[in-house]
Amino acid sequence: MSDWFENDTTFLFIGDSITDCGRRGAEAPLGAGYVRAFTELATGHHPECNITWINKGIGGNKVSDLCERWQDDVLFHRPHRLSIKIGINDLHSHLRAAPEGVSPQRFAELFDEILSTTREELGPIPIVLLTPFYISTERSSSTTLRGRVLDLLPSYIETVVAMSEKYHTRLVHLHDVFQGHLKYRDADNFCPEPVHPNHTGHTIIAQAVFDELS
Repeated sequence: MSDWFENDTTFLFIGDSITDCGRRGAEAPLGAGYVRAFTELATGHHPECNITWINKGIGGNKVSDLCERWQDDVLFHRPHRLSIKIGINDLHSHLRAAPEGVSPQRFAELFDEILSTTREELGPIPIVLLTPFYISTERSSSTTLRGRVLDLLPSYIETVVAMSEKYHTRLVHLHDVFQGHLKYRDADNFCPEPVHPNHTGHTIIAQAVFDELS
């Protein structure tokens, strides 16, 4: 059995709206997205395991927001397993030159900070990082907004990959996963717009994470 699924453990997910997915409202406490789907897969495959699931996603968050709430929303709970999904809001904030924008360089600095703090406080707990993604077949060389997003996205993905290597975490290349699906089906099958997946898109995320950790 995978050491990711063990009895009497706490598994915490943190991220932006894709992780949140209503967990603070009608869909409390896990949301209606990939977090819930993942927990259902894990429960179905590992009925013998009593796992506490915690979702701390908040819509609109950037890695700078995660830094601000890391103590209360992660370290306080002393999780045994941790999943982090962040980056697309950072990219958009930088692209529109927002005052609170998070550049690729700042993204790397802050991501390093939260992972370093986590290792110091929680030790070598298993961590999985999920790359940001954009569900679009637009050409990255295009001058459209979607093209500009796709031009910039690799800078943020590269940071997640580098952090995974530095801190010896598991890694799910979600952008590659969706690009693989887009070879066979139109983007509308997975999302109403490139950032937020629909039910099918969330199911694909959950399955990709489950496969990586199994």
